[in-house]
Amino acid sequence: MIKLSLTVQLASISPALPQRVQLRRWVKAALRCPAQLAVRIVDEAEARSLNKQFRGKDYATNVLTFVYDAAVYAEEARALSGDIVLCAPVVEREAREQDKQVLAHYAHLTVHGVLHLQGFDHERVREAKMMEQLEVETLARLGYADPYRYPARTAARKPGRFALRP
Repeated sequence: MIKLSLTVQLASISPALPQRVQLRRWVKAALRCPAQLAVRIVDEAEARSLNKQFRGKDYATNVLTFVYDAAVYAEEARALSGDIVLCAPVVEREAREQDKQVLAHYAHLTVHGVLHLQGFDHERVREAKMMEQLEVETLARLGYADPYRYPARTAARKPGRFALRP
């Protein structure tokens, strides 16, 4: 069993926030190494500020990840360390637009963030396909449908590309 130290910080007034036990389950499902992580759920102003400060993009995005120890230290019994920041209004808006359950979308973005912390990315088509497949498999194990299959009327996407905002 993979060891996880998880801190959950709720800095949003949204009534649709996931519970700590759900976040822990989603994080553990995507982990491949011991980890010390924080998941912080924020409102739009904080997400926008963080996105602008750390990525130079002046808008609130659905998920941000911050890695504090990028290497996996299984042999040394050290843990991956990082933060995942989820923006409640963006997550909830995307769920509505894509006709998804809000908690399913939170699960997807949490898994997505955990994979980023472990070095997975979606900058190139091959990497995107690999990351997308890992997300789909992880979410299926958790009992969630493929997050990339939603009604075409809501948002078209290119094969192998993310419907997530960069």
